Amino acid sequence: MRNRTRAPFSIAIIGGGITGLTLAIALHRRNVDCTVYEQAPSFKEIGAGLGFHPGAVQALRLCDEDIFRAFEKVCTVNKWDSKRHVWFDVFDGTADVPANELEPAFTIVQPQTGGGSCHRARFLDKLVKLLPKDRDIARFDKRLERIEDDEGGCLITFCDGTVARADAVIGCDGIKSRTRELMLGDDKLTQAKCGYSGKYAYRCLIPMAEAIEALGEEKAANTSLWMGPNCHALTFPVSHGNTLNLVAFVSDNKRWPDEARLTLPATREEILHDFREFGPNVSRLIAMIDEKPDRWGLFDLAEHPLPGYFRGRICLAGDAAHASTPHHGAGAGVSIEDVAVLSTLLADESLRGPEDLEAVFAAYDESRRARTQWLVQSSRRAADLYEWRDAKIGKDYDGILGEINARQAYIWNLDLRAELDSAREGLKRRLASRSGS
Repeated sequence: MRNRTRAPFSIAIIGGGITGLTLAIALHRRNVDCTVYEQAPSFKEIGAGLGFHPGAVQALRLCDEDIFRAFEKVCTVNKWDSKRHVWFDVFDGTADVPANELEPAFTIVQPQTGGGSCHRARFLDKLVKLLPKDRDIARFDKRLERIEDDEGGCLITFCDGTVARADAVIGCDGIKSRTRELMLGDDKLTQAKCGYSGKYAYRCLIPMAEAIEALGEEKAANTSLWMGPNCHALTFPVSHGNTLNLVAFVSDNKRWPDEARLTLPATREEILHDFREFGPNVSRLIAMIDEKPDRWGLFDLAEHPLPGYFRGRICLAGDAAHASTPHHGAGAGVSIEDVAVLSTLLADESLRGPEDLEAVFAAYDESRRARTQWLVQSSRRAADLYEWRDAKIGKDYDGILGEINARQAYIWNLDLRAELDSAREGLKRRLASRSGS
């Protein structure tokens, strides 16, 4: 995986979540000098379950085999042979039929195996162990204040008054990305901020033994989706099958009470009220969660898609570029695709120095923007289908399945190796144009 020579430039990565650390590891393994700046005092992830479809797992491997192996160590898959190709069994969540007797309304089938789910924090812990031991690649308590992009590179100023220099900056700082704000500039601050999608979620972990008691082993041990009016719930195993991850989604189309905070306190009674039209199967699960769970506002860039993912030597990846709601289960996966493309282009041996970095970012932008912005819009649509909010399709299961299958196929069937080849050709074309001019 390593280049024969060290790249003639340095990269500052803003944000030490899964996208930022994956990028740092991929660049380090390719002999590209990089430093991660994280605003927290240590690396940490919030949230519970994280899913990677088979194509996203391929992206992990293309970033680095050790990253893939780190995922393997924490990954939970459908262990039943009959469920190996099942993405979700989809059920009518309003049904009164006991879970062990309830048949799926339909099943969404993956074209290949190889995906799985994991606990976010456990995956991040494995990634941290892959950071180089021979150099200090991370800086903590570094909240980004401003970036000055000039001929000498990028001067980065943090809120604690310290400064750093790098030849380019890649923002992996998530939904609330400060890098995004600085890249777009003061005149586009409204466009730089994610908007509330009109949907929120409760994320809960339930001991698997209790989940089996409520749903039966088949539905608890495998991935399921529970449809209903204006709400839907996902259940899937994490922590090697020892825990059930329950994500309960609600559409309300109201204003989020506090846009400075992505999470707000809630109560079990509020979830039961939101899911009051659901049957006993989902209600039984909700009754098992903590009395005071968090409510997560789902923010995205659907209303304000970015005109580009770079300006000068400032670039964005992952949620910083294309924050999405999670209804396709692909947000993390397409972020890792970003990393595969960026790390491949930044390791290209034809790069002569910092002056070529804008060509790298332009080729990356051309490769990634249409696909990832489609995902942001399609994710909202998927939630509406599961929640019977489309006036024409409603509860037409064949109609829901047909559209979901088409949308998932676009996500799953990406030939990432071909995309990497295309991105390299785009870079080659831009570098040749620079030389000619």
